[in-house]
Amino acid sequence: MIKKTLIYPALGLLLGFSPISLADYEDGVNAAFKGNFDMAFHEFSLAAEEGLDLAQYNLAILYFMGQGVEKDVEMAFKWTETAALQGHQAAQYNLGSLYYGGDGTDKDLDKAINWYSEAARGGHPEAAFLLAKMYQEGEGVSSDPIQAHAWASLAVSRDHQKAGGVRADIEKAMNSNQLSQAKRLFARWQIK
Repeated sequence: MIKKTLIYPALGLLLGFSPISLADYEDGVNAAFKGNFDMAFHEFSLAAEEGLDLAQYNLAILYFMGQGVEKDVEMAFKWTETAALQGHQAAQYNLGSLYYGGDGTDKDLDKAINWYSEAARGGHPEAAFLLAKMYQEGEGVSSDPIQAHAWASLAVSRDHQKAGGVRADIEKAMNSNQLSQAKRLFARWQIK
């Protein structure tokens, strides 16, 4: 109890959130783990309104799944976008997926790719893998083996299980100039 009393205020000051919003978030997590989604929804709502991206992300999931609240993809989109704009990687990936599928918003492949890219560059391995596949197959974008290889390399660097095989498949269809360009692109991403 003493640790929580000391850690929450310090963490709240460091992150710019009140200790109350962090406590609400933890109460929401505990409720969700117990299957009490009504309570989780209430607690996440309090912390989300305070600006806590973790709570906003989880609140969006509750809205999307209809757990603890009636399913509402527009509200799921709203809270996913709010968390994504604060830099929450999983929310950025989910926002890309919402744009990709047109869930809670108009379908917009350009915005989907933008948010997948943001998530991938932030370290989300599945976003990088998905972009590699999209560029490899020309799904929603023009087929581009250089982009596909660079995104697959990023996914490999983030330990994505299937990315190595996909990268090897992409390499088979590339000439040496394309492969060199893809490696330079990936290297530039690592420097930024």
